[in-house]
Amino acid sequence: MSTKLEQHIDPLLIPILEKVSDPEIPVLSIMDMGVVRSAYVKNDIVNITITPTYSGCPAMDVMGDDIINAFEDVGKKAKVALVLSPAWTTDWITPRGRKALEEYGIAAPLEAEADKEALLGGKKVVKCTNCGSSNTKLVSQFGSTACKALFQCEDCLEPFDYFKCLK
Repeated sequence: MSTKLEQHIDPLLIPILEKVSDPEIPVLSIMDMGVVRSAYVKNDIVNITITPTYSGCPAMDVMGDDIINAFEDVGKKAKVALVLSPAWTTDWITPRGRKALEEYGIAAPLEAEADKEALLGGKKVVKCTNCGSSNTKLVSQFGSTACKALFQCEDCLEPFDYFKCLK
């Protein structure tokens, strides 16, 4: 199964979608998160399809409402649909999104193997978002949300979230 994000988005809609933030990580747009699968206009209605970051993600309802409100703000009616397949993957987070995560203090997801090692107490591969050290330890499998784990730097002693890799 490919992890490549296949998007069908009308380029004229992108500036509006880029203004809609992820409600749990407000420095990321829904475009940076890669949850928007399609966006097009049909019969004067903007149709947007989004994929949740994980099944049952409570932020999806808020995202849907925020999308509708963003289009209402520019005088357009919008409809949002949720699709579960193919499942979202952290590979869909854009490079700009990964950089924004790090600057916000959340370590961006690693590749799948490194992620397993980090979350199962193996190699120390998650870099501290405060000082950049790889001398970090897993504190909890769950951070501020279910999609994050809590780490602590052994050098600067600061705690930080790590966005878990999902494939």
